[in-house]
Amino acid sequence: MPDPAWSTIFVLLILVVNLVGVRLYGELEYWFAILKILIVLVFIIIALCVTSGGLGGHVIGFEYWNNPGSFSNGGLGTLNVLLSAGFSFMGTEIVGITAGEAKNPTKTVPRAIRNTFWRIVFFYIVTIFLLGMCIPYTNPDLANSDGDPGTASFTLVFSLAGINVGAHIINAVILISVLSAANSSLYTCSRTLLGLSKDGLAPKWMGRMNRWGAPYWAVLVSSLVGFLCVFVSIYSASVAFVWFLSITAVSGFISWWGIAVVHIRFRRAFKAQGRELSDLPFRAFAYPWSAIVAIILTTFIILGQGYTSFTPQFDGVKFVTAYIGLVPVALWYAGYKIIKKTKVVPLLDVDFETGRVTRLDVEKDKEEDEVLPWYRKALAWVV
Repeated sequence: MPDPAWSTIFVLLILVVNLVGVRLYGELEYWFAILKILIVLVFIIIALCVTSGGLGGHVIGFEYWNNPGSFSNGGLGTLNVLLSAGFSFMGTEIVGITAGEAKNPTKTVPRAIRNTFWRIVFFYIVTIFLLGMCIPYTNPDLANSDGDPGTASFTLVFSLAGINVGAHIINAVILISVLSAANSSLYTCSRTLLGLSKDGLAPKWMGRMNRWGAPYWAVLVSSLVGFLCVFVSIYSASVAFVWFLSITAVSGFISWWGIAVVHIRFRRAFKAQGRELSDLPFRAFAYPWSAIVAIILTTFIILGQGYTSFTPQFDGVKFVTAYIGLVPVALWYAGYKIIKKTKVVPLLDVDFETGRVTRLDVEKDKEEDEVLPWYRKALAWVV
C-alpha cells in the first residue's frame, strides 16, 4: 500500500479516538508514554554500551566530537537547526490545555508540569547527547541522497550494537510516537477551537458536544489539516514536510512567546490586585527571569532562523518558507483587533474569579490523590 493510504487509515483512527471522548484519549496517551519511556531507557543503556566499546567492537567516546566535529557549520549551523529542534519539543504546552478536563487539576497539573521539565532534561537532552557520541552528523544513513528522510538515528545505534531485532522494535515505537503526537495535536487543536467558541472568538457550533463530551465539530475541523497533509504528500512528501514544519514550528514558537508574555502580565496583575501568591496551586521556577529568557530566545529563533535566505544571496523561496508562519498570526491578530476594537486589559481589571480554584478544591483533590495505590503514585512521577 502507498504511504498516503496508510496515513489516511491512521488519521481516521485518531479521529475516532478523539470523537469518543477524553477518557479514551488519556488512556491511550498514558500507555503510549509508558512504552516510549521504557524504550528510551533501553536505548540509553545500549548507547552507553556502544560509545564505551561494550557493544559494536570499539570504543567511540568523544571521537566524533573531534572528527567531524560537534557542531556542523559552527554557530550559524546551530541557529539553522533551532527551528526544527524546537519543532521536536512542540506539544509541552498541552499540559495547560488539558487542565480543563483533568480529574483533579490542582494536583495533576503541577505534577505534570514538573514531570515535563525533567522528562525534557532526561529523555530529550540525554538521548541527543548520546546520539551525538554514537553517530557523526556526516553518517550517510541519516539522510537519503534524494532529500527524503533516512534511517532513524535510534535505529542506527541499535544496528551499531549488532541488535537488528532492536532496530525493528525502534521503528515500531517511532510509529507509535508519531501516532501519539498526531493524537495529542488533534486534541490540542480541537480544545483550542472549543475554548475560542465558548469565548465568542470562533463560531458557536464549534462548541457542540456529542454524548461522550467531545466537541465533535471542532475535532472534525481540526482533522481537516491532517487530511490536507496526506493529500499534499501525494505530490511531494519532502517539500510538503519542509513547508508544514516551518509553518507549525514558527507558530509554536509564537505560542510559547505569547505564553511567556501572558505569564508576566498574569503575575503583575495578581500582585497589583493585592492577592497572595500562596493562593496559586503552582508557581513557575525562577520567575520572572524564566519568562524573560523564554521571550528573548523565542524572538531570536523566530527572526533569526531564516538567515540562510539572505546569504550568500537572497533566496525568495527560502525566505517565504522560513517566515510564512508569521503571516497567519499577524493577519488573525490584526483582524481581531480591527473587527472587535479591543484594547489590552488593565492589570486591575484582569478577571481572576471566573473558573478560580479555591482552597476547598485543593483540599478535595489532595484527598482523592491520597487514596491512589502506591504503584499509581510511582507511575505518576514517571509518566
